Amino acid sequence: MSRIRVGVIGAGMISQVEHIPNLLRLGDLFELVGVADPSRISRQFVTDTHGVPGFETPEQLFDQRLDAVVIGSPDPLHYEQVLTGLARGLHVFCEKPLCYSPAEISDIIAARDKAGKVMQVGTMKRFDPSYRLALASLPGMAKTLRSVSVEVNDPDAWPFIAHHPYRRGSDIPKELIASAIAKQKDQVEHAIGQPLTDLAFRGFTGAYSSALIHDVNAVHGLLDALEVPDGEIVGAQIFANGDGGQGAVKLLGGQALWTMTHLTVPKLADYKERITLFFDDASLELEFPSPWLNHHPTRLTVKTSDGHTLSTRDLRAGYGEAFVEELRGFWGAMVNGDPVVNRPEHAARDQALLVGLTRRHLAASPAE
Repeated sequence: MSRIRVGVIGAGMISQVEHIPNLLRLGDLFELVGVADPSRISRQFVTDTHGVPGFETPEQLFDQRLDAVVIGSPDPLHYEQVLTGLARGLHVFCEKPLCYSPAEISDIIAARDKAGKVMQVGTMKRFDPSYRLALASLPGMAKTLRSVSVEVNDPDAWPFIAHHPYRRGSDIPKELIASAIAKQKDQVEHAIGQPLTDLAFRGFTGAYSSALIHDVNAVHGLLDALEVPDGEIVGAQIFANGDGGQGAVKLLGGQALWTMTHLTVPKLADYKERITLFFDDASLELEFPSPWLNHHPTRLTVKTSDGHTLSTRDLRAGYGEAFVEELRGFWGAMVNGDPVVNRPEHAARDQALLVGLTRRHLAASPAE
């Protein structure tokens, strides 16, 4: 069995709570060489907690004779760090959003092809055991599909990570923070291609690209299984100061409608995330737990009707953790040549929809 030498860029919440502990648990597959972060506080915490060496810059980490890199840095840094990793001849796993614009993702696709390396995106729901079972349990087909519904309310992690060892770095140099903010502004402006309101900027980077992107990716996989082509955006609104994002997509020429809403409810310690597909005589629903609650199974419910007789089936595929399984998938793609489940091509498709929703919102609310 080949053991992959891997480094992690970014020692923030996603790396401290998920990627670093999970890579260590998968010690038969990965040798975690080190973590890079500009915060000395975060680096030292990771070293003290997990015994993982810390490096101040990605360049110092790249020099450690790596096979692969896991990128969990702030979103506007993904583009340059993915390209650098590929140019260094490394396999790359990058958290979502891969980039803000499909054009930037096209650059990454070209770099991946030139390097001949694996490039996987961290939209992990496709590795959820219940999601995979849902793909095999769809109770209808394209010609009977009537609607797809996505509903999410999320307090943004705090109730679900309090029991985890985690320390936020407060010592990042101001010039690095300012540089990341400037990069984000420039990348978003290029992605949308038109002037943005503050509300649209917050909604695109938050509710859409940081949150709904998971559900967009998951629904695209379900629609692919049904052989339903991409649809037409017919509505979008960003609301609640950018903490809320809504969209509507007409499918199959109007035969079906895909609606989606994500709302951060910052002081409510509750999380709900549902994806529901309705067919002529059946429905399928996935109800996800907070992603931070590892090994909590997603509830998969299939309802069918034979006249007045309603049948309800609760299906369970096990207690596998999507955050762990996506790393297994990354290893399998690198070592065994297994298909990459979340390719940058998928990310480009997802991001194109989110860009389109933002433009639709701006067209409906240009003066906000």
